[in-house]
Amino acid sequence: MKKILSSTSRIRFQDCDPYNHLNNAKYIDYMINAREDQILEHYSLDIFARARKEGKAWVVASNQIAYLNPAFTMETVTIESQMVSYSAKGILVEVRMWNEARTELKSFMWVSFVHFDLVNKTVIPHDDFLMELFHDVLSPVDEEVFEERFKVLKKKPQSLAS
Repeated sequence: MKKILSSTSRIRFQDCDPYNHLNNAKYIDYMINAREDQILEHYSLDIFARARKEGKAWVVASNQIAYLNPAFTMETVTIESQMVSYSAKGILVEVRMWNEARTELKSFMWVSFVHFDLVNKTVIPHDDFLMELFHDVLSPVDEEVFEERFKVLKKKPQSLAS
């Protein structure tokens, strides 16, 4: 299974500020939407079907995001995501937004999700299927602190390009 997932998206006018830059809050929307699509396409994991059927889902516990270069109106961007860690009840995902050619890193984000029982409104452990999937797709990074990761990516993001 692929560990680093990738897709493209076009930056839309309605998501940009008067300077034709993607609005800072919209980066999160683009990145989360890309991740949802990527895990459905590559892992056949439909998180919304699971939520409806089982009453279990992931909720965002925290976001940390860094903006390195602006994304512009009608620009095509490449969005990559990977699971960098997991535990019995949570996951940490890194998402990176590049220009289409992957030569300029626009932004990156760490999203911490917790597995949640929607009926009982409590954090719950992942089931065996999910734990096995996480084991298979885990792609850790060397840095354990967001600010350290930011320093590395700011200095040499091209080292991530394949």
